Amino acid sequence: MRIKKLHDLYFKQLISQEEIASIVKSLAIQVKKDLPEGEIPVFVGILNGCFMFAADFIREFNGDCEISFVKLASYDGSSSTGDVKRLIGINEDIAGRTVIILEDIIDTGTTLQEIYEIFRTTNIKELKIVSLFFKPDVYRKELHINYIGKNLDDKFIVGYGLDYNGLGRNLPAIYQLTTTQPKMKNIVLFGPPGAGKGTQAELLKERYQLVHISTGDLFRYHKKNDTELGKLAKKYSDEGILVPDEVTINMLKEEVDKNLDANGFIFDGFPRTESQAKALDEFLAEKNETINGMVALEVPEELLKERILERGKTSGRADDTDEAKINVRFNEYNTKTAILKDYYEAQNKFYGVNGVGTIDEITQRLSEVFDKL
Repeated sequence: MRIKKLHDLYFKQLISQEEIASIVKSLAIQVKKDLPEGEIPVFVGILNGCFMFAADFIREFNGDCEISFVKLASYDGSSSTGDVKRLIGINEDIAGRTVIILEDIIDTGTTLQEIYEIFRTTNIKELKIVSLFFKPDVYRKELHINYIGKNLDDKFIVGYGLDYNGLGRNLPAIYQLTTTQPKMKNIVLFGPPGAGKGTQAELLKERYQLVHISTGDLFRYHKKNDTELGKLAKKYSDEGILVPDEVTINMLKEEVDKNLDANGFIFDGFPRTESQAKALDEFLAEKNETINGMVALEVPEELLKERILERGKTSGRADDTDEAKINVRFNEYNTKTAILKDYYEAQNKFYGVNGVGTIDEITQRLSEVFDKL
């Protein structure tokens, strides 16, 4: 579950992308099963909202078909009734054909009723309606809806074609309006081994009064105290391999829960994989919180390796002095962790910062980004 801000409102995830895909597939199978053998239907999507549903539905429909999109428009008619409704976009010859209307959501049913009545005058063979979502509490028509994917309460939702003042249609999941706004500022401080995340996090936590959570520090604490978690973490880190997600996530959750009155968090060394990023999103959303941004320190790899070897002279970390283990860490980063840039860029939350220079110079660059967030 995640929190999204659109314009001035906040929305929390209600239906996941995976659940939507399952519903769409089930609808497509039902519709195909009920069609006579050899029947080629004309699917008609009602714009604007249904474009994502219609595209996914057609991909799941296992059979020949045609697809068209229409929009309901009005003009001043010559009759005394004035406002006359008409459809824009239907170019196919649908006489004698089975027409199946695709709707993303049906609430009051007023628009659908008008569209249905227009189609009934076109001498078609049969007219059916498929709706991905349906709000039975506000439905005011007697029109039969042949296929319904999922019933919903009468709540304001966005995503998967549905919008709030033009925004949100491209979200892959469905989000519901929430009155609880995130209160914390949560930053993922990101970068390859040796980029200086720990140093900068210590400086920035004081400047912005945030709690710094370093998975590296947590691991070292458990190792030093020879806990079961510490023994397990040591086994993986000594080999230069990422600690399994479940161990890391549970450790981080425990640390966040200790500081629920904080202004926010700087997450240093977590997440390191997309699955960890999703788990963090879900955990924060349960608390009506979200990640405000991922700020990445960008430094050439060869310079980083030099830094780590130099650090190894005083850090006491065996993995800082062994070039083979350092190479393993960079391989892990490049193959598993670097893809997080794409994950956060897709949410418009990625901010790259030049990580070369003095500590003060880098802190200033990072502060400029933090101030925006």
